[in-house]
Amino acid sequence: MKKEEIEANPILKMTFDFSLSVIDYCDLLDSIKKYTISRQLLKSGTSIGANAMEAQNAESKADFIHKIKIAAKEADETQYWLLLCSLSNIYPECDSILLNLESIQKVLNKILGTAKKKEPLAFNQQGENKI
Repeated sequence: MKKEEIEANPILKMTFDFSLSVIDYCDLLDSIKKYTISRQLLKSGTSIGANAMEAQNAESKADFIHKIKIAAKEADETQYWLLLCSLSNIYPECDSILLNLESIQKVLNKILGTAKKKEPLAFNQQGENKI
Protein backbone atom coordinates (compact mmCIF):
# COMPACT_ATOMS: atom_id res chain seq x y z
CA MET A 1 0.00 0.00 0.00
CA LYS A 2 1.28 3.42 -0.88
CA LYS A 3 1.29 6.57 1.23
CA GLU A 4 -1.40 8.10 -1.01
CA GLU A 5 -3.70 5.14 -0.31
CA ILE A 6 -3.17 5.53 3.43
CA GLU A 7 -3.91 9.25 3.19
CA ALA A 8 -7.14 8.53 1.28
CA ASN A 9 -8.49 6.07 3.87
CA PRO A 10 -9.58 7.79 7.11
CA ILE A 11 -8.98 4.87 9.51
CA LEU A 12 -5.61 4.08 7.96
CA LYS A 13 -4.58 7.73 8.16
CA MET A 14 -5.68 7.98 11.79
CA THR A 15 -3.95 4.78 12.85
CA PHE A 16 -0.78 5.51 10.88
CA ASP A 17 -0.46 8.96 12.44
CA PHE A 18 -1.25 7.44 15.82
CA SER A 19 1.50 4.85 15.37
CA LEU A 20 3.98 7.62 14.65
CA SER A 21 2.98 9.43 17.86
CA VAL A 22 3.31 6.18 19.82
CA ILE A 23 6.79 5.65 18.39
CA ASP A 24 7.78 9.15 19.49
CA TYR A 25 6.31 8.64 22.97
CA CYS A 26 8.06 5.28 23.34
CA ASP A 27 11.36 6.90 22.36
CA LEU A 28 10.75 9.38 25.17
CA LEU A 29 9.99 6.52 27.57
CA ASP A 30 13.20 4.74 26.50
CA SER A 31 15.20 7.90 27.13
CA ILE A 32 14.05 7.85 30.77
CA LYS A 33 14.58 4.10 31.05
CA LYS A 34 10.91 3.07 31.14
CA TYR A 35 11.61 0.12 28.86
CA THR A 36 8.96 -2.38 29.97
CA ILE A 37 5.93 -0.18 29.35
CA SER A 38 7.58 1.30 26.28
CA ARG A 39 7.86 -2.15 24.65
CA GLN A 40 4.27 -3.09 25.52
CA LEU A 41 2.91 0.23 24.29
CA LEU A 42 4.94 0.13 21.09
CA LYS A 43 3.65 -3.33 20.21
CA SER A 44 -0.02 -2.69 20.92
CA GLY A 45 -0.07 0.90 19.68
CA THR A 46 1.39 0.11 16.27
CA SER A 47 -0.61 -3.09 15.93
CA ILE A 48 -3.86 -1.11 15.67
CA GLY A 49 -2.88 0.31 12.30
CA ALA A 50 -1.27 -2.91 11.12
CA ASN A 51 -4.52 -4.79 11.67
CA ALA A 52 -6.61 -2.02 10.10
CA MET A 53 -4.34 -2.20 7.06
CA GLU A 54 -4.62 -5.98 6.92
CA ALA A 55 -8.40 -5.64 6.97
CA GLN A 56 -8.22 -3.71 3.69
CA ASN A 57 -7.23 -6.95 1.95
CA ALA A 58 -9.58 -9.25 3.82
CA GLU A 59 -10.59 -12.47 2.11
CA SER A 60 -14.21 -12.12 3.18
CA LYS A 61 -16.56 -9.94 5.16
CA ALA A 62 -16.03 -12.20 8.19
CA ASP A 63 -12.26 -11.84 7.80
CA PHE A 64 -12.63 -8.05 7.57
CA ILE A 65 -14.71 -7.97 10.77
CA HIS A 66 -12.21 -10.25 12.51
CA LYS A 67 -9.26 -8.03 11.64
CA ILE A 68 -11.06 -4.86 12.70
CA LYS A 69 -11.98 -6.59 15.99
CA ILE A 70 -8.29 -7.35 16.54
CA ALA A 71 -7.48 -3.69 15.87
CA ALA A 72 -10.12 -2.71 18.45
CA LYS A 73 -8.66 -5.12 21.01
CA GLU A 74 -5.18 -3.71 20.42
CA ALA A 75 -6.64 -0.23 20.91
CA ASP A 76 -8.07 -1.33 24.26
CA GLU A 77 -4.70 -2.70 25.33
CA THR A 78 -2.99 0.49 24.20
CA GLN A 79 -5.49 2.51 26.22
CA TYR A 80 -4.55 0.48 29.30
CA TRP A 81 -0.82 1.23 28.92
CA LEU A 82 -1.45 4.90 28.20
CA LEU A 83 -3.77 5.23 31.20
CA LEU A 84 -1.05 3.75 33.40
CA CYS A 85 1.37 6.35 32.07
CA SER A 86 -1.18 9.14 32.38
CA LEU A 87 -2.07 8.34 35.98
CA SER A 88 1.49 7.77 37.13
CA ASN A 89 3.47 10.66 38.56
CA ILE A 90 6.73 9.41 37.06
CA TYR A 91 5.70 9.11 33.39
CA PRO A 92 5.56 11.88 30.79
CA GLU A 93 2.18 13.40 29.86
CA CYS A 94 0.29 11.49 27.17
CA ASP A 95 -3.21 13.00 27.28
CA SER A 96 -3.18 14.08 23.63
CA ILE A 97 -2.25 10.54 22.57
CA LEU A 98 -5.12 9.19 24.67
CA LEU A 99 -7.54 11.62 22.99
CA ASN A 100 -6.40 10.47 19.55
CA LEU A 101 -6.85 6.87 20.63
CA GLU A 102 -10.41 7.54 21.78
CA SER A 103 -11.20 8.92 18.31
CA ILE A 104 -9.75 5.81 16.71
CA GLN A 105 -11.76 3.57 19.03
CA LYS A 106 -14.97 5.36 18.05
CA VAL A 107 -14.22 4.94 14.35
CA LEU A 108 -13.32 1.25 14.77
CA ASN A 109 -16.56 0.65 16.67
CA LYS A 110 -18.54 2.45 13.96
CA ILE A 111 -16.84 0.36 11.26
CA LEU A 112 -17.68 -2.83 13.17
CA GLY A 113 -21.29 -1.78 13.65
CA THR A 114 -21.71 -0.92 9.99
CA ALA A 115 -19.97 -4.07 8.75
CA LYS A 116 -22.14 -6.29 10.95
CA LYS A 117 -25.39 -4.60 9.86
CA LYS A 118 -24.89 -4.78 6.11
CA GLU A 119 -26.66 -7.59 4.33
CA PRO A 120 -24.39 -10.22 2.83
CA LEU A 121 -24.17 -10.26 -0.94
CA ALA A 122 -26.19 -12.90 -2.72
CA PHE A 123 -24.17 -15.41 -4.74
CA ASN A 124 -25.19 -18.04 -7.26
CA GLN A 125 -23.88 -21.63 -7.17
CA GLN A 126 -20.77 -20.68 -9.14
CA GLY A 127 -19.85 -18.15 -6.45
CA GLU A 128 -20.61 -15.18 -8.67
CA ASN A 129 -22.38 -12.12 -7.29
CA LYS A 130 -26.06 -12.22 -8.38
CA ILE A 131 -26.55 -8.49 -8.00
